[in-house]
Amino acid sequence: MMEVKIQSYRTSGFPGEFSTENYTVVLWKGTGVYAVDDINYSHKGYTILFLSPYQKLKMASESDEEVSVLLFHGDYYCIEYHKEEVACNGLLFNNIYLNPGIELMKENYEYILELFNHIKKENSENHQFSKSIIKTYIQLILAIGSKQKNTASNGPVSNEKLPNKNAAAFQKLLESYFRHEKELSFYSDQLNITNNTLSKAVKKEFAKTPSQLINERIILESKKLLHLTYRSVKEIASELGFTDEFYFSRYFKKSVGCSPKNYREKVGISIVAKMSM
Repeated sequence: MMEVKIQSYRTSGFPGEFSTENYTVVLWKGTGVYAVDDINYSHKGYTILFLSPYQKLKMASESDEEVSVLLFHGDYYCIEYHKEEVACNGLLFNNIYLNPGIELMKENYEYILELFNHIKKENSENHQFSKSIIKTYIQLILAIGSKQKNTASNGPVSNEKLPNKNAAAFQKLLESYFRHEKELSFYSDQLNITNNTLSKAVKKEFAKTPSQLINERIILESKKLLHLTYRSVKEIASELGFTDEFYFSRYFKKSVGCSPKNYREKVGISIVAKMSM
């Protein structure tokens, strides 16, 4: 199993659909569009992107630029275990409501690129302190990303418009009911609006339809339970409101690209689950 690696591509030669069992940090410059799990996002300037295991990335750039990719396995650096040091889980990774990418200032881009190169060098030297040094570099990259993302989320640009009240109410309802309520009509009924009104509000606020967000929230929780607990697939299916374990497995595979069993085998069970036994 690969623990940590740096890969380099040209945007013109980037894989048609990039997806791995690792946490992934993608760093590049230029203008164009990228898609994460089939949701399109535009980018310009210097961009850093954070992907959880088995998220799918496609890129379409207007110029042929270098793309640097950091991959690390959850067994090598567990973002849940290190959540006190780096508040990235739910901010950089595993947040279905936020753009997974961040526009960087040039100096931050160059500094993170330098850290990528340091990781590559330490990986090749592989001396007794390399693992600790690389983990420190990863932690620093995630901390910079968290700081930048948090600043952008609370900055003056994001405060120019107030969140749509129906979209905000949908988000709150979804967090409470996604385990057992998977139909759009439940949420529109709760808000006393039509499906169409809710869909337009949610799409405008989050660039995704309510149905996409419902699906993503179920899959996110599925991944969390597979990675952070020892519960069986049958138990996880039941907890998420699926009466049929096999239907849940098909539902998961359709979105993720592999079965829950294979996901757990590839991504592993976190040290957090092992410590709680």
